[in-house]
Amino acid sequence: MKDWIIYSIGFLAQILFSSRLVIQWITSEKQRKVITPSTFWTLSLVASFLLFIYGYLRLDFAIMLGQGLTYFIYIRNLQLQGKWVKFPKLMRYLLMFAPLFITIFYYNNNKIDIELLFKNEAIPVWLLVLGIVAQIIFTLRFVYQWIYAERNKESTLPMGFWLLSLIGAILILSYAIIRKDPVLFIGHLFGLIIYSRNLYLIKQNND
Repeated sequence: MKDWIIYSIGFLAQILFSSRLVIQWITSEKQRKVITPSTFWTLSLVASFLLFIYGYLRLDFAIMLGQGLTYFIYIRNLQLQGKWVKFPKLMRYLLMFAPLFITIFYYNNNKIDIELLFKNEAIPVWLLVLGIVAQIIFTLRFVYQWIYAERNKESTLPMGFWLLSLIGAILILSYAIIRKDPVLFIGHLFGLIIYSRNLYLIKQNND
């Protein structure tokens, strides 16, 4: 597949990820506290789907891992906000099983080429490890948020979420610079500003 198509998919995903942050940021600024609109989770779900595809087309396991781990947390938050049932039933089934569909579609002779993903010559082992660690930390923010939301039976974005976002974004930016990946670099550079701002708003409200 041509590079411009692959990068277009990646940039579209990052635009959607950035859009969710802008919407969340504007909503929070108006209320002078951190708010979690349902649009945040809807855009997250669609963007995650696209970035998963981008990760495979780039043969980048770190990106695929990050999206695969958070995908269902987005759906769960939509359920907690009562928005998931408002999606058309067909769309719900497609979104729920999308990761499985993508995996099956990209079988190589009915077998996923795991060796190709892990032995990409363009990504040395140490860099792959950095990317995976960065994605795990970035993913843990949603695991933390999910546990927090389940305990409180409310979809919110607590301070721990934004702190892990900040740390994960810094590591992913380092990975993106070394990997020379403009999609990851632009997306996470913008995110750093909003993560910092939300931490400030939470601190202000807690003081």
